[in-house]
Amino acid sequence: MSVLVLDDAQINVTLLCLLLKKIDQCEAVSFVEPESALNWCNSHVPDLVMVDYMMPMMDGVEFIRRFRLLPGCHDIPVLMITANSELELRYQALDVGANDFLIKPIDKIEFLARTKNMLALRESQRFLQDRASWLAVEVKKATTEIRARERETIFRLSKAADSRDPETGAHILRMANYSRIIAEHLGLSEEEQQLLLEAAPMHDLGKVGIPDSILLKPGKLTADEFEIMKRHARMGYDILAGSASEMLQAGAQIALSHHEKYDGTGYPEGLKGEEISLFARIVAVADVFDALTSERPYKAAWDVHDALTFLKEGAGKHFDPLCINAFIAGWEQVLEIRNRYRDETTGSGVLS
Repeated sequence: MSVLVLDDAQINVTLLCLLLKKIDQCEAVSFVEPESALNWCNSHVPDLVMVDYMMPMMDGVEFIRRFRLLPGCHDIPVLMITANSELELRYQALDVGANDFLIKPIDKIEFLARTKNMLALRESQRFLQDRASWLAVEVKKATTEIRARERETIFRLSKAADSRDPETGAHILRMANYSRIIAEHLGLSEEEQQLLLEAAPMHDLGKVGIPDSILLKPGKLTADEFEIMKRHARMGYDILAGSASEMLQAGAQIALSHHEKYDGTGYPEGLKGEEISLFARIVAVADVFDALTSERPYKAAWDVHDALTFLKEGAGKHFDPLCINAFIAGWEQVLEIRNRYRDETTGSGVLS
């Protein structure tokens, strides 16, 4: 363990270093100038600091105060060595972070006892830090595994809902990745982008409650049939709402609001502008683009540029203009995703 020794008198430094040699696995690092010691501490964290109080350029109290501000040095044990036994000095030293004191002339037995106690304290700190780091790694591993299982379950449930629809599993992968691209170009954090990527596939989960006669109808829906179809937004929300999972909470909001329109003419609540959650506004763009550019039994696929023109024309009416701009900014990424996840994609798929 490393012990930093600081005293402006070289003879005192030499004496302390000789005494420290009597302690197993203890290495002294000595200085006679406080600034040099602080510079060393900028790139090294000692296990114990021994500092003299009376120094001409910077006294021991000021050194401790500045030492405590350095990264990783807040809890390092500090022994102040002084010939001054006044209580006021001790109060000042304790206030800036001193842990214990030695009074000159130094008694060898007391020195060794106090030093060993301080090193034992530091050893306990290091053990707890290592234990905490290990626990943090284990918790992260467990959380990652749980998240992966949760993500796979949600994808499979979402695909099950789409299996009753003319859409495909590839649609889920495309629109989820389109959504992430929009989020990226809107400046959302990596964590928000990942959450949206994982939650977006749940947008149409409520379709499990729509009758096949309506869901699979090849022609245009009647007004009554369309009213029934619109229920899928609320159904999806009801399935997902109330969960403790952040992913399911996001999915619930997306399911409820992805058919809202920026001008307030959407459903189910007729929300307008930023009253609609940002995730739902993003998914609305991604979902419509993929629906337009995908072939279905009742329609041919649109050309991607025609679909993009449709989105641009809908900015400020159907779609959030900022989301449209972000989609356009990520156009090359969009085309790459469209090429990667074609409708013949099979298996569980990958959200990336």
